[in-house]
Amino acid sequence: MVEKVRKIWMDGKLVDWEAAQVHVLTHTLHYGMGVFEGIRCYRTEDGQSAVFRLKEHVDRLFDSAHIVQMTLPSTREDVASAVLETLRANDMREGYIRPLAFIGEGAMGLYATDNPVHLTIVAWPWGTYLGEEGLRNGIRAKISSFTRHHVNVAMTKAKVCGYYVNSIMAKREAMAEGYDEAIMLDADGFVAEASGENLFMVRDGGLFTPPLTSVLPGITRHAIMRIARDKGIPLEERRFSRDELYTADEAFLTGTAAEVTPIREVDRRRVGEGTRGPVTHLLQDAFFNIVKGKDAKYEEWLTRF
Repeated sequence: MVEKVRKIWMDGKLVDWEAAQVHVLTHTLHYGMGVFEGIRCYRTEDGQSAVFRLKEHVDRLFDSAHIVQMTLPSTREDVASAVLETLRANDMREGYIRPLAFIGEGAMGLYATDNPVHLTIVAWPWGTYLGEEGLRNGIRAKISSFTRHHVNVAMTKAKVCGYYVNSIMAKREAMAEGYDEAIMLDADGFVAEASGENLFMVRDGGLFTPPLTSVLPGITRHAIMRIARDKGIPLEERRFSRDELYTADEAFLTGTAAEVTPIREVDRRRVGEGTRGPVTHLLQDAFFNIVKGKDAKYEEWLTRF
């Protein structure tokens, strides 16, 4: 359950939790045409708080809206400021932030171009998405029977609300069969991403991740790629098959919610030693040091408040 907070930002002002409601004829509720982001705020070691890569998340929100031809009612600068305002209004020093742009009530049907576009920002306390045990020792994943969107079926570089029905079905299937997460293949049968995370594998000392052919350009993914290069870890974006993943030395997921989560098993096949591997551990530690303000080299990724 999402923990109730005092205030939610809606269309330029803070409103009480109970007042943040929409009409049943909200267009996005019927057709899924909306865009959103997931952002995290961390408490830093000096007692302050910092939002991780706020600018990049806001930019991706606007990119998503542009891709699907939604004009947002606020500027990028206003949205970034509203994120901080929402956190302050709820005395939240650490948590998850969800900006959401949606098409409101008015015309129905697929061609409703004059309905108002609304923008809301909610922040709430949210711990580790795949569990503390998963962070330490890894999760169990299943190759999904559901295929990741093809680039000519959906705009795969946008975080569009309706696209996530595909991910929900994959996640439900995996959970129903006793796994923690689903791994989705692209339309050609190569590993794409998990239901809501990007994926990396380690083989023979090198780090590999699928190219941005049909996967979302994850902001945590990008951060891990830079950290790996800075640490001299060979890195390549290339396609790989599920059987390569089965025989990887290590594998892990990245995402705002999942952060850096090891994969210990795929389809009942142990990955590597069946626990968090040394490369994963190194990158995971580096990531958490950065978001907690312990590494000045990456200070530009933190918006302190």
